[in-house]
Amino acid sequence: MNQKRVRSIADIAELLGVSESTVSRALNDNPLVNQKTREKIQALAKEHNFKINAKARALRTQKTRVIAVVVLFKERTERGISDPFLLDILGAIADELTLHGYDMLLSNTRTASDDWGNYYFDSKRADGLIVIGQGEHDARIDNLAREDFPFVVWGAALPDSDYCTVGSDNKMGAFMAVNHLINQGCKRIAFFGDISHSEMEQRWQGYCLALQQARIALDESLRFDTDFTSEAGYQSACRLLAQSSLTVDGLFAVSDVIALGAMKKLTEAGIGIPGQVAVVGFDDVAMSMFYQPSLTTIRQQTLEGGRLLVNKLLDKLAGKAVRSQLLDVQLVVRESSKRE
Repeated sequence: MNQKRVRSIADIAELLGVSESTVSRALNDNPLVNQKTREKIQALAKEHNFKINAKARALRTQKTRVIAVVVLFKERTERGISDPFLLDILGAIADELTLHGYDMLLSNTRTASDDWGNYYFDSKRADGLIVIGQGEHDARIDNLAREDFPFVVWGAALPDSDYCTVGSDNKMGAFMAVNHLINQGCKRIAFFGDISHSEMEQRWQGYCLALQQARIALDESLRFDTDFTSEAGYQSACRLLAQSSLTVDGLFAVSDVIALGAMKKLTEAGIGIPGQVAVVGFDDVAMSMFYQPSLTTIRQQTLEGGRLLVNKLLDKLAGKAVRSQLLDVQLVVRESSKRE
């Protein structure tokens, strides 16, 4: 029936149109693969007298004591690993892994293949996976969840997801930021951020909620699609100022680096901060305190987040049940928004 000679798991996967990890599990009678698919794979293996190499399997099942960390970037972004927030959370993860005797393998979605199960687990690059961010609702994360690979995600808890996430209360953080601007007298508040990203979408929801509760009409023209870089913040501020009919007295940016780029352009244009435009960011990266004027921001619990990601993943590797966790955020008021 099947003319191609089956010599490997890859051959079976190709013939049946499934992943190599699914074939491997089926040949080991793993119940995570549904019965019909298991029987189909096992029948093909029997037809070709294919058997798993026990010695090779033993090598593959050895623990690596390595945890892979994948930073999930959107396809079109200038953001890099050098982003201050990413460096903070990666440092927290690395320190916690070291305490538990694990090494960290750092990569991003520009280097990893689309089949993360095969790339990280079947090839024995790592025992578990921590994913930073969810991009535009990335299907690769859903694939990991379906095949029950050990992984956790830093990001937003999505209504239809069934995997463990650790992340900040993004909606509340944005609500606090915008409510603070409203309390400072701001009535036309710009939003800088890319809401196709799950966490930023939640921050947009918090922005909208604050306006709604203050009975301020939502004006979509005040939302500027902005990448996660200072340059993008600068360019969005250029676009804002180019709309000469637009009078803005507040600005909420979904990250500190965006806010700092925007503040640079406002300052160059002779716009007083916070007198004419009050600004709030999100993250509380180190440079926010030392910029002039210092940046009001929403502080995320980065160290606690890194610790929880590691410990929840290690619990998962030990066969324990793990739950998603939402971390509180804090408004840190500094010079960029404080009007006397």
